[in-house]
Amino acid sequence: MIQRRTRFGGHLLRSFRDASSTSSSSSSSSKIGGYFGLASQASTSLQQACVSTNRDAEFANLDWDNLGFGMVPTDYMYIMKCSKGESFEHGQLCHFGNIELSPAAGVLNYGQGAYEGTKAYRKEDGRLLLFRPDQNAIRLKNSAERMCMPSPSIDQFVDALKQTVLANKRWVPPPGKGSLYIRPLIMGSGEILGLSAAPEYTFLIYVSPVGNYFKEGLAPLNLYVEEEFDRASRGGTGGVKSITNYAPGLKALTRAKNRGFSDVLYLDSMNKKNIEEVSSCNIFVVKGNSISTPATNGTILAGITRKSIVDIARDHGYQVEEGTITVDELIHADEVFCTGTAVGVAPVGSITYQGKRMEFKTGAQAVSQQLYMTLEGIKKGVIEDKKGWIVEIG
Repeated sequence: MIQRRTRFGGHLLRSFRDASSTSSSSSSSSKIGGYFGLASQASTSLQQACVSTNRDAEFANLDWDNLGFGMVPTDYMYIMKCSKGESFEHGQLCHFGNIELSPAAGVLNYGQGAYEGTKAYRKEDGRLLLFRPDQNAIRLKNSAERMCMPSPSIDQFVDALKQTVLANKRWVPPPGKGSLYIRPLIMGSGEILGLSAAPEYTFLIYVSPVGNYFKEGLAPLNLYVEEEFDRASRGGTGGVKSITNYAPGLKALTRAKNRGFSDVLYLDSMNKKNIEEVSSCNIFVVKGNSISTPATNGTILAGITRKSIVDIARDHGYQVEEGTITVDELIHADEVFCTGTAVGVAPVGSITYQGKRMEFKTGAQAVSQQLYMTLEGIKKGVIEDKKGWIVEIG
């Protein structure tokens, strides 16, 4: 019997592995060692202890009126591991903290990773709500498959979200003060030197209380059409949330922000004429009673907020079309707005293309405001959820 001690998340856990055992009944967690070698019963006890400790706790000591969109260390995170060719089985909560990776980890050397983003909200009566978490689970599965990684089942994913939010309940902002941003991710954590899929994978969830994503708050965004750099190309990973999609956009985004713009609007890589998406969100164009958004044809991420706004807009009587929108068509638009988990529904005040600035309608009477109010009302339990989108967790 070999005893291994692994430091993870700021506290020490023990694991055991029988070096000579070849029993087929051994779980993947016992095979890969680390703290995942703990028996499932001990894991369950830890989960229950973490949750019960914080279920009725007071609010964390934060300035809730001035939350930005930045990382705030919370109490707990959720971690689950599996080996290549196997399935995720047992995960557990542990104290939030740094994680330990080999320098040869697949995620560090070859970018083998994918992530999701969702939020938890607090109702006036204190109950906590999740918005369409099953959709995040499905999208993460698609992303993981594209990156040659296993993924949790939908039930495992949703259950892990619930546990993590409940364990960090005191970090969920008061009603109207923000939300708890939830970041699930999968990475190739095993050592690999040659280009190949990693031999071990880690599924992890951490959370942070957040306010508005953009520094402008709810003020209209000013976008810049990027012509030099591409976000995605046909056959690439633009349609999934691979971690490799985002750092390449930093140069264009930083340059745009240095010029006073809020974000970058990308064009298709082939023709440089069709709008695709903003660096962190999807885009919609309004003309009269018609609302258009670029189709998710493999280069555009199928946003969950995007999908929800399409349904809400149709419920409000708007004609919604998903297809090709040329950048030249923007000049005829009445409104433009962006959608995403982090940004919500954000009105666009202007778009600058080839030195020309196009301005759009914003304000209380804008279509985007109407859709925003409906979506936020459903998310926060103020408007009745008739679509089964809300999951109440306590």
